[in-house]
Amino acid sequence: MKYLLGLCFLSFMAWGGEIQWNDSYDQALLKAKKENKPLMVLITTENCRYCRKLEATTLQDEGVIAKMNTHFQTVHVTKDKSIYPKTLKTKMVPTTYFIDPRDNKVVYSIPGFWDAEDYTSILDDATRKYTK
Repeated sequence: MKYLLGLCFLSFMAWGGEIQWNDSYDQALLKAKKENKPLMVLITTENCRYCRKLEATTLQDEGVIAKMNTHFQTVHVTKDKSIYPKTLKTKMVPTTYFIDPRDNKVVYSIPGFWDAEDYTSILDDATRKYTK
């Protein structure tokens, strides 16, 4: 019975609620390596209206949240303020990077705001590229 309740709780966490952001890039990378999942890094700035739009709409979508929590280790960083690899150079924000934690190589990146349907497709593309 405890097993069944635990499974239900984990399913609820994966398919609803909020994105399970890691506190730092390094923490997300360690978890991604341990769980053999791609690392998703979202880079934003404080004064970016498209960053706020992505956060307020797309990243509130239940399908997007479920996919992110299930298939990725995620971290949200602020350009020029947070600690993350300098190799993740971005001219446009928001930008989403998908990184293979085994070698720290970017497998896919996408700049800009995307609605939930398109972002879901981007997440699917990143998963396919990671598993190749």
